[in-house]
Amino acid sequence: MLEIWGRRSSSNVQALMWCVEELNLEAVRHDAGFIYGVTDTDSFARMNPNRTVPVLKDNGGEALWETGAILRYLADRYGPSSFWPKAPAERAQADKWAEWAKLNVALQFTGPVFWRVVRTPEADKDPEAIASALRALHANLLIAEEHLQHSTWLSGDSFTLADIQMGHVLYRYFDIDIARPKLPNLRRYYERLMERPAYLAHVAISYDELRGALPG
Repeated sequence: MLEIWGRRSSSNVQALMWCVEELNLEAVRHDAGFIYGVTDTDSFARMNPNRTVPVLKDNGGEALWETGAILRYLADRYGPSSFWPKAPAERAQADKWAEWAKLNVALQFTGPVFWRVVRTPEADKDPEAIASALRALHANLLIAEEHLQHSTWLSGDSFTLADIQMGHVLYRYFDIDIARPKLPNLRRYYERLMERPAYLAHVAISYDELRGALPG
């Protein structure tokens, strides 16, 4: 049994819960972070001194933190080879795209765009900063757009961990009120994600509690 700490509205927790369901694992999740507290307690700090979510324990084992590390652990221990290849060279291809998506899409979207568009109070929004962040993000999404012209999933013909790192922010990207260039291959990729029950259950969900609520 997996035990997970993290609020449902956290994009990193969403990535983890999506992965858990794709791998058909049993888990219990405890709300933590933001308005739910818990992360400010001594007991949580003993699990994760950074006081961030998600945190995972597998069958009561030592706590794991950092989303990418948790996802790789689950993929390595429980994932089929189609999801996380066993051969080092094949795995490196999936890992390459997973790392690229984390650094160049997820991180470039969540803070620079989503926080400025959704989490910042209306009076404090900076249109020039948003426009600049979108230009940087879209330069990276054009790389995915070109790649997905010849590939069903980010790392080839199979759904892999790379798609979780890439796809967990796309619901918010396509849902929020921003100007988006025409990216037909990325749009088709996103529509394939929206056909996955685990994505609908854990990622394509309301983020209303975050509106106008910058992290404290």
